[in-house]
Amino acid sequence: MARNKVKIFSGRSSKYLAEEIAKVYGDELGKVNLTTFSDGEFQVSFEQTVRGNDVYIVQSTFSPVDNLFELLMMIDAAKRASAERIVAVVPYYGFARQDRKDKPRVAIAAKLVADLLSTAGVGRIITMDLHSDQIQGFFNVPVDHLYASTIFVPFIKKLKLPNSVMASPDTGGAKRAAAYAKFLNTELVICFKQRIKPNSIGKMTIIGEVEGKDVILVDDIIDTAGTVCKAADLMMEHGANSVRVFATHAVLSGNALENIHKSSLIEVYVTDTLPVKETEKIKVLSIAPLLADVIDRVHRNKPISSHFDFTTIL
Repeated sequence: MARNKVKIFSGRSSKYLAEEIAKVYGDELGKVNLTTFSDGEFQVSFEQTVRGNDVYIVQSTFSPVDNLFELLMMIDAAKRASAERIVAVVPYYGFARQDRKDKPRVAIAAKLVADLLSTAGVGRIITMDLHSDQIQGFFNVPVDHLYASTIFVPFIKKLKLPNSVMASPDTGGAKRAAAYAKFLNTELVICFKQRIKPNSIGKMTIIGEVEGKDVILVDDIIDTAGTVCKAADLMMEHGANSVRVFATHAVLSGNALENIHKSSLIEVYVTDTLPVKETEKIKVLSIAPLLADVIDRVHRNKPISSHFDFTTIL
């Protein structure tokens, strides 16, 4: 009986993923109507009752900002329609890279987005691979912070690479790569980069040994792909056998696709937190089964800690 109280809805940007989540969960995606007026303003309405239900709204908040505002409006509509609990499933949390003041007179946009979601009436957040763990502290509601390692680690093991080494494309991701290296019992390599400006790299240095290795770069976001492509080319110059990338969020802005296909990278594995099409090099691993399971566990008040423990998937 309790299972019937769950209703999964989606905004326009993440409908492809929400449909898969609902299918795995064993339910149909809820009906939402979004009307756009001639001036660009839009209106959100639920086309079925949500009174007394647990409402899960799936929406990644990537560009344009309409996706964020659409999510806020859906939360507000569910609240005003007397939903019992409102959970925002935000696979990709936009503005996460603006999580601190790195220079004078700038906004902390990640905190602002958290405040907007809370004000709208969200009761819980389910998200994946935040750019920094501290963003969880920006909320005063529970945050289920999932990691793509739950999907990536078993897949990496299946590749059975003979001489693998884990690598981080920058020092900021060293902790992530170190966790992979520890549980996969491999060595660790770190790339030290110096930026001239955002999305533009000046100099890069490899810390560690890559000669004769099958390198696996892990990261949370691939944006222009400049960093991972330069890292891959540099590693091949230093004698690496192959270089692959595993990254959670495929932003792929600007010349990213061109950069990837011109680089030394053999394969790039990403999840479907953002809409992305597979190509000769880009492979997509779905997070729908993971999110469907977490929604079920949250609804039934069961622990989700198994999704954070590498030992349960090795």
